[in-house]
Amino acid sequence: MNPNKSQKPTKSEFKELSIYTALLPVFALILMLFYNVFFVFGDDALSGSNQFILILGAAVAAIVGFINKTSYQKMLEEVSQNLKSTSGALLILLMVGALSGTWLVSGIIPTMIYYGLQLLNPTFFLVASVLICAIISIATGSSWTTSATVGIALIGIGDTLGISLGMTAGAVLSGSYFGDKMSPLSDTTNLAPAMAGAELFDHIKYMAITTVPTFVITLFLFLIIGFNIEIDGTPDISNKLEAIDQAFNISPWLLLVPIMVVVLIVKKTPPLVALLTGTLLAALASILAQPQILMSIAESETFNFETAYKGVMQSITVDTAVETSSIELNDLFSAGGMKGMMDTIWLIICAMVFGGVMDAIGALSKISKVLLALGSSTFGLFASTVASCLALNVTASDQYLALVVPGKMFKKAYQDKGLAPENLSRTLEDSGTVTSVLVPWNTCGAYQSSVLGVHVADYFIYAFFNWISPFMTLLVAGLSLKIKQLKS
Repeated sequence: MNPNKSQKPTKSEFKELSIYTALLPVFALILMLFYNVFFVFGDDALSGSNQFILILGAAVAAIVGFINKTSYQKMLEEVSQNLKSTSGALLILLMVGALSGTWLVSGIIPTMIYYGLQLLNPTFFLVASVLICAIISIATGSSWTTSATVGIALIGIGDTLGISLGMTAGAVLSGSYFGDKMSPLSDTTNLAPAMAGAELFDHIKYMAITTVPTFVITLFLFLIIGFNIEIDGTPDISNKLEAIDQAFNISPWLLLVPIMVVVLIVKKTPPLVALLTGTLLAALASILAQPQILMSIAESETFNFETAYKGVMQSITVDTAVETSSIELNDLFSAGGMKGMMDTIWLIICAMVFGGVMDAIGALSKISKVLLALGSSTFGLFASTVASCLALNVTASDQYLALVVPGKMFKKAYQDKGLAPENLSRTLEDSGTVTSVLVPWNTCGAYQSSVLGVHVADYFIYAFFNWISPFMTLLVAGLSLKIKQLKS
């Protein structure tokens, strides 16, 4: 008797899903997300409801699987493998939170902002606005925080100079989203490679191929605009600089910490090691340069070992805020620590559940086959990814989901095509992250429009970086420039 004969799968267990059945959970997920974001929770959807919608999407996929004879155990095993594959990304996210907290209390981020604001010049106001927001967004990893703080100040300055609000808002958003994309502190910059299966710093380096040219074009366009508009007056930033100077001990020496982290990254140090080193160096810098801030956080009137320890640990783990005399800057000088990363980590975990079940029932495999058939060329696959991200930004109304869903759907298609995961992660960011702000009912579009006081229709054309990015990624793919292959 053949011992393997009784374990031979039946034909029904190998039955391939039709493309319509495979897409059923995806359509169900999109409809639920659209209702959840657009009609109910709005900007608060990421706080938990979107995560549960992903679980409901997984439940729909599981029902399809049960009907098609897929066992519960197989689904659970695929979910387990998915979660295991993202464990490194989750740890990196936690360390990013720790880094952001220590870089705030040490004065590193305020120092970057302090010197960044001094780049303002009336003749090159729009170009300077792009650069300032880019610097601050790289330092903070948040386009939302940048636009809600320095962005608002720049809108006011631009209005005083007689510059169109749409132009200034476009410059703010272009710089903010460039920094958001290229910062290892950004949640979307961590989320995209986590979905695609790429390493964080490999992803950032590979993104430069499309992101840097787009940024240069953006600066050139704003430079042309700057030479063709009349600017009256001189921007007054003295109150902002004074507020920063009073709250922090500003010193160029503090910039040695981010420089050392950049050196570690260039030397291809593992991301966790580089981020942990940056966190520890910033913690030491906070003790040496900002004892008054650690005392305030620890609620102590004396500076000693216990005060320093408590202040540093709180900045690493939980919410931290440093008040200044400038209301506009107070929101900028706050960090969530490791705790602030939990919403994104929660989203990734739930996305892995959805993706795992879709893998187990054969839905992603079927979708990948169809996508490869439709996009027989490499360009076709890139174009399909861009179209999917744009469609989800419009329908699901959330940039995170525009990264998560296409990321899981296209991952196998890129592997089957012999393409490195950085191709997918870069395309997700070029088309998912940056275009979200161009959709009025997307959480990003609604947020930025509300914060800056400028309608999406008014800043759309001037947000050059945001709408040029997907065209740039398609151009690079069409010309087959630096398309990274999987290592054999």
